[in-house]
Amino acid sequence: MTTYQNDDARWDAMRAKDRAAEGAFYIGVHTTGIYCVASCGGRPLRKNVNFYATREDARAAGLRACLRCKPDLNRETLRWAVGETSLGLAFVARSEAGLRLVTLGDDAAALQADLEKRFKHARIVPDAEGLAADLKAVTALVDHPDQAANLPLDDQGTELQKAVWAALREIPAGQTASYADIAKAIGRPSAFRAVAQACGANPLAVITPCHRVVRADGGLSGYRWGVERKAALLAREAA
Repeated sequence: MTTYQNDDARWDAMRAKDRAAEGAFYIGVHTTGIYCVASCGGRPLRKNVNFYATREDARAAGLRACLRCKPDLNRETLRWAVGETSLGLAFVARSEAGLRLVTLGDDAAALQADLEKRFKHARIVPDAEGLAADLKAVTALVDHPDQAANLPLDDQGTELQKAVWAALREIPAGQTASYADIAKAIGRPSAFRAVAQACGANPLAVITPCHRVVRADGGLSGYRWGVERKAALLAREAA
């Protein structure tokens, strides 16, 4: 894990808008009378900045919380890692409860940016070593999507989304279902459009197999991580 043991390191983290520094320390800007987290969009001069270990220390210095970055929020920590698979990059992020995000792509920076956009008030920390087992399991699942991944999950969504994602995990490998099939399975037969939206919002690629959902005519339809990947996953299951 990254540490910020002196003011030079904290200043560098602030200038880089380092999401790993969320809540690790607080920035006091005495010309405006506010305190912030490191990723705040403000650009104060170095001479106007002091650093504080806690929010309480910043408040004791007479500072108030920034309305932009909301430093008084209790920020959860999400650890992330990225690795190569046979279908490009796999990006995983884990909370204390389990896997929060599994995405596929070709650009590591874009995948990280997607994580940061989804969870704007989380502390985002790289942890390749700590998530090595998760990445290995996801990589194996990309190669063999017919196998089960026994990983703790922490996918967050609405009740309807969670019902759809649970139904997707019930589709056997090598089989497909339509949006209407899933809508019926969750007891909402007229909600096939909402089902399609929930499939598009699936945060756990491969683990929650939205690639097994096709159009009523059997066409592949869309896939958040590329129709080519969807076709490859289905072909591997069929084999």
